[in-house]
Amino acid sequence: MKIFSMSEFLVTLLVLVVICSPHIKAQTCESNGGITGTEPPSGQCNTENDSQCCVQGTFYTTFECSPPVTSSTQATLTLNSFQKGGDGGSESSCDNSFHSDDTPVVALSTGWYAGGSRCGNLITISGNGQSVQATVVDECDSTMGCDEEHAYQPPCRNNIVDASKAVWEALGVSEDNWGELDITWSDA
Repeated sequence: MKIFSMSEFLVTLLVLVVICSPHIKAQTCESNGGITGTEPPSGQCNTENDSQCCVQGTFYTTFECSPPVTSSTQATLTLNSFQKGGDGGSESSCDNSFHSDDTPVVALSTGWYAGGSRCGNLITISGNGQSVQATVVDECDSTMGCDEEHAYQPPCRNNIVDASKAVWEALGVSEDNWGELDITWSDA
């Protein structure tokens, strides 16, 4: 059994750091900037499901990326209505359609939405001791917000799975606790 000298150990460690650096850097997700909120026109921001409206002068961080997807990706589950007139705003970007609150559907933060590559795919969401599968139908835009297209709401954080009421019900979360929940998710 060979024993390494301190200098051999340090050289080996340095080599490992250099080799792993691109991999480590590829897994980081840093803000690409931000936008300054503007006051929504009167009556134009839908606050259903406790949705927040942009605030004049407030700086909102934007992201083009999301944390890496794994077999157990940590995220925050939020509540959204994908129905016509719901707080989601316009039709879902995957199919230009509205979806019933009784259907398990989700919008993913921009990085996870990946330019629509997950559209129509099922993901498995685990939280509150339960799991449910839901269909990806929309993007929770992490790059833009505070405009008509985004229902005058701020940009999404980069770790959001924005879910219909059906998802919350399937996870067994009591309605008075709907809003935000720490979850994990994976591609189904």
